[in-house]
Amino acid sequence: MKIGDKVRFLSEIGGGRVAGFQGKNIVLVEDEDGFQVPMPMSEVVVIGEENYDTSHVVEVKQQQKQFKSKPVEIEPADRPVTFKAPVEERKGGEQLSAYLAFVPMDVKELSQTRFETYFVNDSNYYLRFTYMTAEGNAWRLRDTAEVEPNTQVFIEEFGREDLNGMERIAVQLLPYKRDKSFLLKPAVDVQLRIDPVKFYKLHSFQQSVFFEQPALVYTIIENDKARTLPLPLPHMEGSIYLQSSKTAKSLYTPLPHREGLGEGFGDPVVVDLHASELLDTTAGLSPTDILNYQLETFRKTLKQYEKQKGTKIVFIHGKGEGVLRKALVNELQYRYKQYTYQDASFREYGYGATQVTIK
Repeated sequence: MKIGDKVRFLSEIGGGRVAGFQGKNIVLVEDEDGFQVPMPMSEVVVIGEENYDTSHVVEVKQQQKQFKSKPVEIEPADRPVTFKAPVEERKGGEQLSAYLAFVPMDVKELSQTRFETYFVNDSNYYLRFTYMTAEGNAWRLRDTAEVEPNTQVFIEEFGREDLNGMERIAVQLLPYKRDKSFLLKPAVDVQLRIDPVKFYKLHSFQQSVFFEQPALVYTIIENDKARTLPLPLPHMEGSIYLQSSKTAKSLYTPLPHREGLGEGFGDPVVVDLHASELLDTTAGLSPTDILNYQLETFRKTLKQYEKQKGTKIVFIHGKGEGVLRKALVNELQYRYKQYTYQDASFREYGYGATQVTIK
């Protein structure tokens, strides 16, 4: 290294020409502005025949000024990647298909597990959906979102204690596409009746193409045909509908209350609370689970007929060990004090039935 050599710094940006030396270990480097910078010789390296003309730097700066409205930014390495793959469309996806799915979080513990609700968009359209549950004659919004084509989204998690508020569900859909032309599809408005009994039955949850684990899937629309289901029966005044493992039960409709007729008018409503009549199977259910379901049926029945004054309801519970009867009597003594009850006709129902009169 000698005076006049071109050098650059190792540990920092910069360099210039050697202007002199201080002692044995310090070199004075003169930069392009004429300033002399003392640097340790170990931090300076001589440049060969490389071209360090800075005129090209000036040209780049001038070009950057021309595009000052959109400066070039170098993203730091820790910034999240914002690239999003374009939406993929599939063959056959031009017809709308959408589903509502309920997935047990632990299907091996069906009697205790909680459940997850998903909305499935099985089409090439974006779907803006609203998911609502009935509260009497009104509705409550539980979720709304935009779902990309051929995608499923999580809505909520719930337990069996929430099923009573989910018997009537409404789903509305608005289909469209982004950044391209598309065939206009009509908006969809579907109401579903969710049977709580299905959540107690293992066979209700089946394998599907949408989930790795078994799921209970309700169709909203399929191949452009919206699902048309009858409205849930509880909205009909004075009616109850029970599912049996053998056949569908009759639709019991008590005669309307008429002034002056009083008690004893009309035939009694009969509700069989045997587990074999309410459930297809009791596999996986504990005695407590079964009892709770029987009591819930009992409460729903009384709620159904609470405005039918004078109506008699016979609950068939069987003799057995008397656990169910004791539970019903406890409910009547503390929760439904306004109603009267007695043993039902032995000739017609034997020992295992209780008659309740709506007051």
